[in-house]
Amino acid sequence: MQRAVVVGANGVIGGNLVANLQRSGVWDIIGLSRRGGVDSERVRHIAVDLLDGEETRRRLSHLTDVTHIFYAAYQERPTWAELVAPNLEMLVNVVTAIEDSSPDLEHVSLMQGYKVYGAHLGPFKTPARESDPPHMPPEFNVDQQQFLESRQAGKQWTWSAIRPSVVCGVALGNPMNLATVIGVYATMCTKLGVPMRFPGKPGAFDSLLEMTDASLLAEATVWAATTPTCANQAFNITNGDLFRWNDMWPRIASLFDLDTATPLPMSLADVMADKEPLWDSIVAEYGLQKIPYSAVSSWAFGDFVFSWDYDVVADGSKARRMGFHRFVDTERMFADIFSDLRRQRIIP
Repeated sequence: MQRAVVVGANGVIGGNLVANLQRSGVWDIIGLSRRGGVDSERVRHIAVDLLDGEETRRRLSHLTDVTHIFYAAYQERPTWAELVAPNLEMLVNVVTAIEDSSPDLEHVSLMQGYKVYGAHLGPFKTPARESDPPHMPPEFNVDQQQFLESRQAGKQWTWSAIRPSVVCGVALGNPMNLATVIGVYATMCTKLGVPMRFPGKPGAFDSLLEMTDASLLAEATVWAATTPTCANQAFNITNGDLFRWNDMWPRIASLFDLDTATPLPMSLADVMADKEPLWDSIVAEYGLQKIPYSAVSSWAFGDFVFSWDYDVVADGSKARRMGFHRFVDTERMFADIFSDLRRQRIIP
């Protein structure tokens, strides 16, 4: 039996990792997060402030047989530069504490993203490859990987870095999820009787994109962490298909029986700022889960993704060449997630 520590266990990435490990039946799982969680079969949660090194050591000191760390935690900050210190510190604190308590540690898996390639800064070289040169710092993903590379030198454990595109799935109370943003936006369009207009930049409607399904990402992450030939390497992980919003957007609208109209650039963070009473009325009318409006959707995250008026594409062939062959149809992914959101009474 292997024992995994999933850091950031309540997020869309960490939650799907926990579910994947649990389904396999061969892992004992410890979930780390600030607010903890409900224990279940082979899953135990620990609430811990990972920015407090002493608390992290104290709370994890009893974990003496951890074999794998799956790191998917994230701390938001106002600027790119301010992201570095807390996000690096949390990783350092976790790895240090578990190295000290678990002498048989085998692997540390680090969740990254296309920020490694500068995707958040503007048009970047596409398709991005794992071997592409770095860009001008600051970038916490890079600092985290450099820490693991340095820390691993001479050790028995190995590391992997997983680089998904925009990750879509279902995670209660985790609004930084594009599918949830779209689902809540579509629900409000229906209630207000307006067409579902694409709200992003004009160029974003025609740019080439890809997504990463959360369950596929979990499977790929475990694959890389348990396949010896993947040791000490990075992997782009995506669904395997490409799309443009000009084609995908009306397909998504049809899932809500909505019409579309000419795209209208607008800040969702601004136009949705006054919609809490509307959402509360929808929750009451349809008997939805009483998730606070501030937690059901991150409009700023939607604005960020819909602002990409350039191609955001990476080369995922390295993982395929090394043995990971699963793919997901992105349109089907959206349909499945919206069905799941309805089933869980998050949207009507």
